[in-house]
Amino acid sequence: MTRPIPLPMSEPARLFKSLKVAAILLVLLLSACATQSVSVRGDNEQASRAESLARNGNLEAAAQQFLDLADQSGGSASAYYRLRAGECLRDNGDIEGAARAIEDIRRKRLGADEPLRLDLLEAEIALERKDPHRAAALLTIAEDAIPANLRLRVLELRARADEANGDRFAAARTRAMLDAELDGHDRDVNRTQIIETLGALDDKSLKDRAASLRPDDSLLPWIEQTLRLRGQILPREVPRPQRPVGTLMPDADNTLQREGFSAVRQVAILLPLSGPVAGVSQSILDGFFAAYFTDDNADRPLLRTYDTGKTPQDAIAAYQQAVADGAGFVVGPLQRESVGELFRQSLPVRVLALNHPDSGEIPTRGSAEFGLLPDAEGAQAAERMLGIGITRAAVIAASTDWAERAAMAFRAQFEARGGQIVGEARVQDGEFNYKSALLQAASAIADTSNAEGTGRTSPADAGVFISMRAQQARLLMPQLKLAGINAPVFATSHVNSGEISPSLDRDLDGVEFCDATWLFSTVPGRPDRNRITQQLSSANGVGGRLFAFGMDAYALLPYMDWLLAHPDTYLDGASGQLAVDSFGRIHRVLTWARFVDGVAQPVLGALSRLPLQ
Repeated sequence: MTRPIPLPMSEPARLFKSLKVAAILLVLLLSACATQSVSVRGDNEQASRAESLARNGNLEAAAQQFLDLADQSGGSASAYYRLRAGECLRDNGDIEGAARAIEDIRRKRLGADEPLRLDLLEAEIALERKDPHRAAALLTIAEDAIPANLRLRVLELRARADEANGDRFAAARTRAMLDAELDGHDRDVNRTQIIETLGALDDKSLKDRAASLRPDDSLLPWIEQTLRLRGQILPREVPRPQRPVGTLMPDADNTLQREGFSAVRQVAILLPLSGPVAGVSQSILDGFFAAYFTDDNADRPLLRTYDTGKTPQDAIAAYQQAVADGAGFVVGPLQRESVGELFRQSLPVRVLALNHPDSGEIPTRGSAEFGLLPDAEGAQAAERMLGIGITRAAVIAASTDWAERAAMAFRAQFEARGGQIVGEARVQDGEFNYKSALLQAASAIADTSNAEGTGRTSPADAGVFISMRAQQARLLMPQLKLAGINAPVFATSHVNSGEISPSLDRDLDGVEFCDATWLFSTVPGRPDRNRITQQLSSANGVGGRLFAFGMDAYALLPYMDWLLAHPDTYLDGASGQLAVDSFGRIHRVLTWARFVDGVAQPVLGALSRLPLQ
């Protein structure tokens, strides 16, 4: 069966072009698949020849043979052969020919799944003739009355009818249902059509609908993806897990067992071991093995590492090899494109991906995605500021992808919770004078009553959010004070270099930021950071965050099933408290720290509960 070639999800500039050709190919594909698996009757030689012609793609000739058989037959046989002729003509793209073939069929003469097949064919004809209301009526079928072999086609036609009737949300929802039952190129075409369908709606409509949906609604990720392609983001829901996993509980024999624990026998770790991100992989891998060797459980799994190479295809090949080698759980891959491509596949073995795909893929059942998203840190900073009474904020960010994502998330969360953004600016690498950026972003919260800056105070309800690395923040902070902006400053983890450098970081005094718990305090069951940094260079500096991430990837494995089934529970991790939502996305509750005398120290009682990453 020929597969249609979809437009790539990774090219937003092309994403909203017409998909008419791809859509037709998908419709014909689903129709052909359905036709091949429906009931077939008629055991005479001519009927067998007609079916053979249809299977070999000679659809016009097959249709003519079925019409000849219909003319030679009577009753139910004639009705059946006309239906088959119509299906062949439809599969050949001749909708009007199909309409002529079935116009004399008497429905009561059809049996088994044939009446439904007739309805589907008539619905498709109605859509071609611009009569979506009739199509929708024909497609009003009880779910339990739809045979499995026709379900895909019913969903596809419903989506087309909903869209033609102007209900784009219903069309997208139906395609989201269809998405779970497709794979490969068919799934790509359908996913692109979901984005195109939602892309025709304005921002307000999308945001209003998103606000009305439950956090586990299957349509929500698609609305998020559509808005992200426009440079926008939705505010995050606030999961509030209450119970830690691993609590010792007596079993039926009164033996104490850790609640939620399920041993994993063999684990494959998929990481790029060479190339530009090899250093990142090394920190994650070292953290994973550090957690493994610290684990005193007798049921520790067998570990194997696999190089995911340079392309998504290399990552898929590594996954397939791991499965062939007997892996019971796969950790990785790391790169976003590889994660997205892997989640498009049929996965016989569960996956804990080490990133979140940008293309909207959702983990298959039993699998999960885990990453260090700047978006979530920005949203968490917004909640932190609002929680202490700051309702007006200036936003200053570096001109990088991750900083932009954090700034967008901050704005979305802050405004959604009633805050006001008073100004926003970006600073470039290599730039030293931030005067224009400060005027653009923060003039509304500056106190200009004192020309020299002494004694100035900013309004009590004002604050500054920054998303930049330590080098830029060290330049920014003195300039903020000179500009009369003495409001509290909050940042993402990027402001923390991970090194203890009081002489360099004294300019950052007072800056609060969210980061991994292990960087500031002891985490039960994890190695001591001070000792491990003396032994492994990969745990130092910014690598410490990745090292903690790797430790958590190991710690999550035996609790994944429990966390997926119990969203009110969490795992105390090195990178934060970890919980899993209904889509298999792992969220982090981060720790807040503040620079004091040039050293980052945890803020007492400021383990963030809002929102999870």
